[in-house]
This record gives sequence, structure tokens and C-alpha cells, in this order.
Amino acid sequence: MIFLAILFLLPSFLFSQKVISIHVNEGINPSTAEFIQQGIEKARKVNAECLVINLNTPGGLLTSTRDIVTHIMQSPVPVIVFVSPTGAHAGSAGVFITLSANIAAMAPGTNIGAAHPVDMQGKSDAVLNEKIVNDAAAFIRTIAEKRNRNVQWAEDAVRNSVAITEQEALEKNVINVVANNEKDLLTQVDGKQIQLENGSKILHTKDATVETLEMGFFQKVLSRISDPNIAYIIMMLGFYGLLFELFSPGAIFPGIIGVICLILAFYSMSSMPVNYAGLALIIFGIILYLLEIKVISHGLLAIGGTISVLLGSMILFRSSPVENFVSLSWSVIFSVTAFSVLFFLFIVTMGLRAQRAKPVSGENAMIGQSAVTLTPLDPRGQVSVMGEIWSAVSLSEKIGIDEKVIVKEINELTLYVQPVDKNL
Repeated sequence: MIFLAILFLLPSFLFSQKVISIHVNEGINPSTAEFIQQGIEKARKVNAECLVINLNTPGGLLTSTRDIVTHIMQSPVPVIVFVSPTGAHAGSAGVFITLSANIAAMAPGTNIGAAHPVDMQGKSDAVLNEKIVNDAAAFIRTIAEKRNRNVQWAEDAVRNSVAITEQEALEKNVINVVANNEKDLLTQVDGKQIQLENGSKILHTKDATVETLEMGFFQKVLSRISDPNIAYIIMMLGFYGLLFELFSPGAIFPGIIGVICLILAFYSMSSMPVNYAGLALIIFGIILYLLEIKVISHGLLAIGGTISVLLGSMILFRSSPVENFVSLSWSVIFSVTAFSVLFFLFIVTMGLRAQRAKPVSGENAMIGQSAVTLTPLDPRGQVSVMGEIWSAVSLSEKIGIDEKVIVKEINELTLYVQPVDKNL
């Protein structure tokens, strides 16, 4: 009876197996590392057969990559990294993540490998780059040895930026499986024995239920602003907001938005290889814009500010041979610099208009205002101006009641007025 019960319950047990699936379709950053850790924890809690990471990334931050690799290597549940869909790429940091998986898989029409970064600082520090490359090479060798993958190719991917297709990766023992889709992948890995830190596990994934875990809203927001181009734009918007608030005190809204943008930008940039000399040049350029409005320099300060902002933007992020993701687009740099100049001209125009504008408060604001006589002015009487009753003196002949007059002077709370006809 017990044997029959086991046979009866075994199919339902197998069908009840669950697989957690997540998708990473962006650069590797702290939010990505948090999301993958969350996926591993979710798989552990529901006792899932495995976690499938559908990966498509150009690369990312090496610090975040190390965190992700650590989470995967220490995961209590098997982790499968699947470079998909067709056309996807596991570049730079994606190579480290793929090789660290218990099972590495790729879809047809995908590729894996590193790429040379675009160095926007001219000639880079060869000694520093060599140290970074040696460290990254040692790191990826450790991963490849741990997972019994092609150590030589792994090192070449870091040192020589080699890239290969899915079939080449399978032939070179870089990956374990080539699968058309996630269902095909789970069918192929069914029955495989996986060695984990806490023992071995045989996968039962052929008929498992797949549960997709989505990235949370705030994780998505933080992930988007972790793009260096977006972080740079947000930072500049923050500076513009504060600049606008300084020249329009009381506007409040631009100042609030400016502070929020700066906080978000600095949070995002805290995990990036920021060149503080570049950041200092940008701030110095903003200061020069401020001084141009206060000091007569015939545009020299504005030109210096533009050059400072441009140079600071070009060297804001330190280039790295293994973090090609962290670089600013030339189009973004030139667009933001051009916008800075236009914004500055707008601020200058507003400042000149404010200086030429008539007073809008105080006694001087009364001069030039229209008034209506409440009593005859012979020459003294009362007038109504801006909803208030004032003592007035006629500067010409006697003025009758209910006549329109213009305020010409004000002295000791007495208005000196003329008839509208005399003012024309």
C-alpha cells in the first residue's frame, strides 16, 4: 500500500516543482546585484528547483559584478544563467556572471565576450589599467576553475576582449547548454546533478512551474539612474535648479527639484568610478556662470565656464578596461554643454529684465499708477489708488471729483498727481 501511494503521489510531486525566473536586460549596477540576490532568496524560500537568470547585458560595474558572483557561488539553490533571447549579448561583466553559474546556457544567435571601452580621456594610465586587468583576470580564472570551465578562454576574454558565438562557447567548454528558449532549457537540464555549497542536488525541471520575478519599482528607478549618462544629466539638472533658485529667490520649486536631482545623482555616482577632478571642473564652471551675472567680464567668465563644464564632463568617469559600461556619450556631453550655455543666456536675460522692471512693491511702486479722485483737489484732497485711499495734491489746476489722475511723485505719504490729459 505504501509503495502504491508513493507511485501515485510521485507524479504530482514532480509536477509541483517550481522554477524562479528573472530577467536582466541592462547594465550591471548595484540595483541589479540586489535584484539577483532577491531572486536567489525567493528561490530558497519557495524551495525552487533552480533560479534562471535570463541575461542580456553590455557589461557594468566590477564591484557589482563581484557581489553578484559571490551571491551565485554561495547560493543554496542551483543558478542557471541563460544568455537570451536571440540577439542578446553577455559582454564584459556578463562574462563573469555567466561563467559563475552552476549551469551556463545560451540561446541561438547570441554571443559572449568582452569589448574594449572607449577611452574619452586620451591616453590612459597604463600602470593602473594593467593592475585592473590582472585583478580581473585572476578573478575570472578563479570562477572558471571553480565551475570547471575553459580557464584559458576566460582569461583571454578579459585580457584580449575575445568574443564567441553560442556554438563556439559550447565547443570550448565555456557554457553547458544551447537552448532555443526557457522551456527547452529546463527540459535539457532535467536530471542533471548540481554541486552546491551545502551538498549536491538533482534537478527536476522538465515539468516545473515557472514563476517570473519582476524588479520592484524603486529598483527599476535606481537601475535607470545608474546609467552614467542619466546620472550625469540628473546631476546637471540639479545644478540648473539651484542656479535658477539663486536668481529667482522664492520660486522654491526649482530649488527643491534641484536638491532632489543632486541627491539622486550623487547616490548613483557613488558606485561608479568618478573622477573628482572632472566633478570639480563642472562645479567650477557653474560658479563661473554665476560670477558672469554679477561681474562685468564681457563674456570671458561665461566662455571659461563653458570650457570648464565641457572638460569636466569629458573626464567625469575614469575609464577602465573591464568596465566599458561606465562612459559618457559624446552626444550627451555636447547636448548638455550647449543646454548649459542656453540656460545661462536665459538666466542673464531674466536678470536684465528684472533690473529694468518697475518696482512692484513699496512707495516707489505707486509712481506711474492711475488713481481716481474721491474729493476735488484744490489743490489738496483724496484719491483712490490700488484699492487704497491716499492724501493727494494736484500739481496743476483744480481737479474735480471722479477724475482720473496719474501719480507723479510721493512725499511723506502724500501723492502728487496730474490729470490724465496733462500726462499725455
